[in-house]
Amino acid sequence: MATLSTFAAAPRRTLESFGEQAIFYWRAARYAPHALRAYKRETLRLIAEIGMGTGTLAVLGGTIAIVGFMTFAGGTLAAIQGFNSLGNIGVEALTGFFAAFCNVRIMAPITAGIALSATIGAGSTAQLGAMRISEEIDALEVTGIPSMSYLVSTRVTAGMVAIVPIYSVAVVMSFLAAQLITVDLYGQSSGVYFHYFFTFLRPSDLAWSFLQALLMANVVMLIHCYYGYNAAGGPAGVGEAVGRAVRTSLAVVVMVVLFASLAIYGISGKFDLAG
Repeated sequence: MATLSTFAAAPRRTLESFGEQAIFYWRAARYAPHALRAYKRETLRLIAEIGMGTGTLAVLGGTIAIVGFMTFAGGTLAAIQGFNSLGNIGVEALTGFFAAFCNVRIMAPITAGIALSATIGAGSTAQLGAMRISEEIDALEVTGIPSMSYLVSTRVTAGMVAIVPIYSVAVVMSFLAAQLITVDLYGQSSGVYFHYFFTFLRPSDLAWSFLQALLMANVVMLIHCYYGYNAAGGPAGVGEAVGRAVRTSLAVVVMVVLFASLAIYGISGKFDLAG
């Protein structure tokens, strides 16, 4: 039966965990320049692994294909809902505006963040967790190789670099899905669709969207590397670490999109609808 002291110790353990994570993230950032100088080949290998994967995943197209498929599905749902909802009030011509506005600001960032957590994030946690329980990380330290730099900072840096082409594919696939559904499936004139699409597709929104993707890649890699690096308890502990990392990163991805959107676009939601 739980005692009062058990409940009192819970907040303290939570604060200690936050402090440990903050120190881990700071060390990972501090070792990033050293990782780029000393472990260039390892960083390049991780960039290729993150982007294309290994084994069967590489045959399927790797993370790029998975992210592209998920954002394509998200863009398809956005187009279906947008066309039918706008059609109920007689303004289905604005589906192009809906695709340009929602895909860049909401659909593509969140979908890409979820895909990153489930692919490269979970893979990094499992790799580092397996190395921890088999004492490979301790062996690196004994031989004089800083494990934070070689294992963590290289992965975080590789994730930041690989997210640029991955997210480019995600945005393109979300746009392509909306166009195919609206023009080819529902039969809307391509001229009408592209008029509203390009009128409301602002380069600044694309730039901010890529910034959100970079932030998401950074936090996803840091969170998953933390849980993998500190895994314990054998194979079952690695599985538990992967589960905790995925749950945490999914929540943080949504928070990153939320707070970044509030910081970039404000709380008024004002925009000028014309044309």
